[in-house]
Amino acid sequence: MFRPIYTPEARHTSNKHIDQEKKMGEIKSGEKTRVLVVGATGYLGKRFVRAFLAEGHVTYVLQRPEIGLDIEKVQLLLSFKKLGARLVEASFSDHQSLVSAVKLVDVVVSTMSGVHFRSHNILVQLKLVEAIKEAGNVKRFLPSEFGMDPSRMGHALPPGRETFDQKMEVRQAIEAAGIPYTYVVGACFAAYFTGNLSQMETLLPSKKEVNIYGDGNVKVVFADEDDIANYTSKTLNDPRTLNKTVYVRPPNNVLTHIELVQIWENLTGNELEKTNITAKDFFSNIEHMEIPQQAGIGHFYHIFYEGCLTDHEVGKDEEASSLYPDVKYKRMDDYLRMFL
Repeated sequence: MFRPIYTPEARHTSNKHIDQEKKMGEIKSGEKTRVLVVGATGYLGKRFVRAFLAEGHVTYVLQRPEIGLDIEKVQLLLSFKKLGARLVEASFSDHQSLVSAVKLVDVVVSTMSGVHFRSHNILVQLKLVEAIKEAGNVKRFLPSEFGMDPSRMGHALPPGRETFDQKMEVRQAIEAAGIPYTYVVGACFAAYFTGNLSQMETLLPSKKEVNIYGDGNVKVVFADEDDIANYTSKTLNDPRTLNKTVYVRPPNNVLTHIELVQIWENLTGNELEKTNITAKDFFSNIEHMEIPQQAGIGHFYHIFYEGCLTDHEVGKDEEASSLYPDVKYKRMDDYLRMFL
């Protein structure tokens, strides 16, 4: 069985590929970047398509014939076409169709779901890696990441660890194939972590009471999903992000759980009743939960008790808000105003 290796060396391509990748990863100045979005009808994908078009990238969207009678996805694809995106039909069950699709573009971006409570398709990207390798023209691949950095999650609790193991398997396949890459990671999606004050099993803020994880003083990174899309759009042809990990850490959105709750209290003028949940109590009923809930519990633990998003420096990699100060990201106080 494949077991990902979680070492600093595993995160970057070996030296023998670096010169080749830099040459492959160059997009000539003044040229418009042609980008293919895989998973465009998904939660993040639709935001990425709009951000790429707004940035001026020539945007292709993978249209899978398996879409069948899913009318909402069909209508979403047609809306992308009206905005100027180009639809290209290909299937993961047809290797040559994938090769033909990626031959049309300079950059491939995957936004396929990797969470247990939605579809879980991370390893399907290995077929995309094979197609990119055979096509030989792609200057950069951004696999589906955008959350916790999987290279730092070798200790993660099962069953949630599966997501990180699979993302590392995809990374290692990318790097073994000598494909230039950018990994975008590092933030909690605001719709799932901010609007609900990071409470599980709801997406709306409480009016009376709130659970606080531990002492509530662990730093967490929050980001609006549209901002993640905008930052990602900037990386596609940026030589500074080639073969790098880009962390999304907007400085004003690095908050403790207590600070997030206090923002809501200040907006509403209402103080919530707070209950501190110890790690032991947080796990107390996990054995009675379904697999998706168990995975979610593990991820929340790593974020709010361990501080996995903020317990390390960016180091030799890059941070999005520093690279692109022109992106006016949404602060969490502004985000929460929509719930008033």
